[in-house]
Amino acid sequence: MSDITLQRRGPSAENMSQKAVNGTSHGGKVLTLDSMNQNVRQVEYAVRGPMVMRAVQIEEELKKGVKKPFTEVIKANVGDAHAMGQKPITFIRQVLALCAYPALLEDDKFPEDAKKRARHILAGCGGQSIGAYSASQGIECIRKDVASFIEKRDGGIPCNHDNIYLSTGASDAIVTMLKLLVCGEGRTRTGIMISIPQYPLYSAALTELGSVQINYYLDEDKCWSLDVGELRRSLTAAREHCKPRALCIINPGNPTGQVQSRQCIEEVIRFAKEERLLLMADEVYQDNVYADGCAFHSFKKVLFEMGPEYSSVVELVSFHSTSKCYMGECGFRGGYMEVVNVDPEVKAQLTKLVSVRLCAPVSGQALMDVVVNPPQPGEPSYATFTKERAAVLTDLAEKAKLTEDSFNNVPGFHCNPVQGAMYTFPRITIPQKAIDQAKATGQPPDQLYCMKLLETTGICLVPGSGFGQREGTFHFRMTILPPKEKLKYVLEKIKEFNAQFLQEYS
Repeated sequence: MSDITLQRRGPSAENMSQKAVNGTSHGGKVLTLDSMNQNVRQVEYAVRGPMVMRAVQIEEELKKGVKKPFTEVIKANVGDAHAMGQKPITFIRQVLALCAYPALLEDDKFPEDAKKRARHILAGCGGQSIGAYSASQGIECIRKDVASFIEKRDGGIPCNHDNIYLSTGASDAIVTMLKLLVCGEGRTRTGIMISIPQYPLYSAALTELGSVQINYYLDEDKCWSLDVGELRRSLTAAREHCKPRALCIINPGNPTGQVQSRQCIEEVIRFAKEERLLLMADEVYQDNVYADGCAFHSFKKVLFEMGPEYSSVVELVSFHSTSKCYMGECGFRGGYMEVVNVDPEVKAQLTKLVSVRLCAPVSGQALMDVVVNPPQPGEPSYATFTKERAAVLTDLAEKAKLTEDSFNNVPGFHCNPVQGAMYTFPRITIPQKAIDQAKATGQPPDQLYCMKLLETTGICLVPGSGFGQREGTFHFRMTILPPKEKLKYVLEKIKEFNAQFLQEYS
């Protein structure tokens, strides 16, 4: 009997069974919730989670004329400056416009320093067009400009442009480094130390990669400070079930808004050296420092000022982005990472890994070049640029203080100073009756709080449970980005809602 005859008779029971096992049974889907990558299924990302989904639904309901006790949804859940009304920096957009449409280089409306930057960037592009792929590590002249920026920022400490990788925002670079770090099984599986509260990119990426998340807690009672004793406690406990290999620091902090002192950074570097941990320094908010007595200290600068005992040994990867600071250019997805003391053979593997995705968006690379190479004194755009930059940062500093003061006048709230970044993370009181209701409906209590706030006021926040928090405490994250008058409205509405919530559940 021929194979053709067998095929015409149809599949045997054995074949049907085998196909079902492989997820290709007749009439079914190849990709199902059960057959998909289960690590991906476990990923959670609170910043764009259930709260935002419901906020989008409410926006659609408002458009259809559904009556609500408010007229708009205010998305205070994410640090998206331009979506909140911040105006682009003129010089940045002028250079990008010239790069995107070089015919404008003949237009007298554009200042000469903007044209000079655009020509510089275009000269590094294939075919002198930002529509061309770049080298996988990024356009060389831009990486050189980033290296010069870092040298100037850090007081002359050398920076080799070959250690710079331009990336799709900082997030892409962070995930790429985590991919290099993750290996092993069982008790040898890689563990990565992350702060709690943390930015959910880290927990999401570690879940996707099948790595072990090692939590260390920031001290809320000491303005979210980082304590090396807590790092040691966390590390010792983790070594019972995994192999810790890296320590992630976010400074200035997200979601907590703290700015780490130089002494703290030195202690962290000593700890990393003693315990043989690679340091990942997320420094995307480095221009966002508001509180008196606080200053940004880059991990690289502190590392090298501690001397060769540390600077020649400690492996450090630091990250920056065009999405935050005074720029707020989230949509362009510009970023970079600098690698220090990374094994040359591993660095070659890093270059190979970034090559798989060809290159970061060239428009984002161009934007990064403008950020690290802004107008200088004596250039035509200098006065306007410095005025606009200062206005953004001064406004954020005022809104940081306004938010802190307002929340500390709300019964049941405790809000630490917003020393930096662009968020507040107040601790809130949730009555036991509300806690019981939340548990009965399978949701964290602070999610119940934030969902009720959204349905009542149209204000979208992120519950603290999405970032991690100590057992028995509840928080939410709110950006300070809305325009001042709208921010005052948001703060007042939260205060009113909180009074109603406490009364309802008391």
